Amino acid sequence: MVVYGIPNCNTVKKAQDWLKQNKVEYTFHDFKKAGVTASKLQEWTKQLGWQALVNKKGTTWRQLDPEVQERIVDEASAIALMLEKTSVIKRPVIETGKKLVLGFDENVFEKEVK
Repeated sequence: MVVYGIPNCNTVKKAQDWLKQNKVEYTFHDFKKAGVTASKLQEWTKQLGWQALVNKKGTTWRQLDPEVQERIVDEASAIALMLEKTSVIKRPVIETGKKLVLGFDENVFEKEVK
């Protein structure tokens, strides 16, 4: 299992705490240090849709110029933005080996991650 995110994100911290409490082994992939590839983002958008991956409620999105926000209209433009600004990706992204889980919801984790 791989948990993708940034270490200072509260939602990522909650997810990691849950995983540790439930003794679920995982590898952490730090977007800030290790980045993310276009092929990985394409894989995720095929499963979740680009709209789910772009966190429009987060600080990074809100700090973008409105003109930049308006240009994010399809998978290609969303992937280009996520490659440039990895902190705009909704976090965490968890590859369980069977499924892709986005964000932290304890009920979803009980069913999909344990």
